[in-house]
Amino acid sequence: MDNPTPHAWSEPDETSGGRPISRKGLLKAAIVASAAPLLAGGGVALARDAASAGNGPLAPTPQCDDGDDTTPPQMEGPYFKPNSPRRTSLVTPGTPGVPLTVSGYVFGRACRPIPGALLDFWQADTNGSYDMARYAFRGHQFTGPDGGFSLTTVVPGLYPGRTRHLHVKAQAPGGRILTTQLYFPGEPRNNTDALFDPELLMTVRNVGNGRQGTFDFVLDVAQTPGPTDPPTDPPTEPGTSWESGTSYRAGDRVTYGGVAYRCLQAHLAMPGWEPPQVPALWERG
Repeated sequence: MDNPTPHAWSEPDETSGGRPISRKGLLKAAIVASAAPLLAGGGVALARDAASAGNGPLAPTPQCDDGDDTTPPQMEGPYFKPNSPRRTSLVTPGTPGVPLTVSGYVFGRACRPIPGALLDFWQADTNGSYDMARYAFRGHQFTGPDGGFSLTTVVPGLYPGRTRHLHVKAQAPGGRILTTQLYFPGEPRNNTDALFDPELLMTVRNVGNGRQGTFDFVLDVAQTPGPTDPPTDPPTEPGTSWESGTSYRAGDRVTYGGVAYRCLQAHLAMPGWEPPQVPALWERG
């Protein structure tokens, strides 16, 4: 376990009051309302997972897309504590509960990864209780050079009035704070929790005796080139289609899922390294 590292937030929290229903919110709500399972292995809720599953493109939520909406904010709630320990794991070998890993990326408005972004997580334990005396199930971390993060914890328990969820604050270096919550698909209480937002659903799969969740944050950070809405069309000659087993050089151009990408680093393509999944190797355009 890492040593605690105090940190201070430089901006006031955002609120979600009065936010209109966005384009991708409607798309994600349609997915949630359908009969397609999103849990228990093989369910797809992220656009970056869809092509590899052979199901074609889904709503780009919360996957970053040129011109896409930023991740919506939600209330902080009564259980946040500042100065959490810096760590990527909130558990020890004896911690009770269903093991859970949550990973993903932090993007700006132009879908470029944000390295060094601060993510501060807090949650209830497997029994639905928050530790207000110490820092159990609390911790902050920073995204890597590729904008990626990974959290090791357990599935949070339920408590009266709420569905299952994780809390998080996200902040780009020198940027504003996004305070929000992440949700689990397939939870019965999603339909009765007044705070539940389908745009904040993770993709969750059962793996062994635990679960793996993925979610990509899109922060309101200006990047070059700026986003367009509707998204820009790919160039007329973007290159060949991406293929596993191909050796790519920096500067090579491919298409994947109808989107054009440019290679950033020479590498041998492997299954699971499709352009949308590895922003360290590919960028759009």
